[in-house]
Amino acid sequence: MDIFEEIVRLRKAGRKGALATIVEVQGSIPSHESSKILIRDDGSIAGTVGGGCVEAEVWSVAQEVMREERPRRLHFNLNANPEYDNGLICGGSLDIFVEPILATPTAFIFGGGHVGLHVAKVAKLAGFEIVVADDREAFAGKERFPEAVETYAGPWEEILPKINVNSHSYVVLVTRGHKGDLDCLRWAASTPARYIGMIGSKRKFIEICKVLEREGVPAEKIARVHSPIGVDIGALTPEEIAVAIVAEMIAVRRNATPSVPSLAYKPKTEHTT
Repeated sequence: MDIFEEIVRLRKAGRKGALATIVEVQGSIPSHESSKILIRDDGSIAGTVGGGCVEAEVWSVAQEVMREERPRRLHFNLNANPEYDNGLICGGSLDIFVEPILATPTAFIFGGGHVGLHVAKVAKLAGFEIVVADDREAFAGKERFPEAVETYAGPWEEILPKINVNSHSYVVLVTRGHKGDLDCLRWAASTPARYIGMIGSKRKFIEICKVLEREGVPAEKIARVHSPIGVDIGALTPEEIAVAIVAEMIAVRRNATPSVPSLAYKPKTEHTT
């Protein structure tokens, strides 16, 4: 099996993995420099870095690398610890670099107006695949969004059931009005999207939250939403707003601590006496 072809397959399927590569060797080891092993998110493997306890430890660290989405470098001294090769003393040492394999993130942009147009451009540059939806045909076509892998146009109630969102999805709600934002947020809150952001003021967000609460949408789902959307950089123009939005998406993607869901919405809590 070609490991690189398998990595492509995993990413297209929206799955995670970790690739471990021997990057430095000193002395004799049971493998060779550049040997690789791919650990998939279901625990299965392809390739080898020599087997034995070294490989077992690499497999264990790979689980952390996938979870944290951060690389690790490991050092093994086989001479000092013969247990690494089930009793076979090789006399060498090796370093292994373990890096996360992640699905390509997809930005689902709901609203093809000025802000949506520039979010698509900036997000594409930042490495996101682009999907655009709008309830107006003229604002969701391939001519307007050549960078999009998919576009949808039509009533929201017809579009939303067609869109598949997973844990590598980033939902950006920038429709042309409050009703569109409400319809799309109602749907988005029930998805496993990694990021949900909605444009508008804190007051608008609070009013929409009240509607969703009355409809029975769980508070913890509403609390996931970033609104007002984007990092506060004082953005005014559509281009600047797009930069702020994508910056927030990147912060979430890279597990940066500054980006947290909206503080404008505070779920109601029950008090007992």
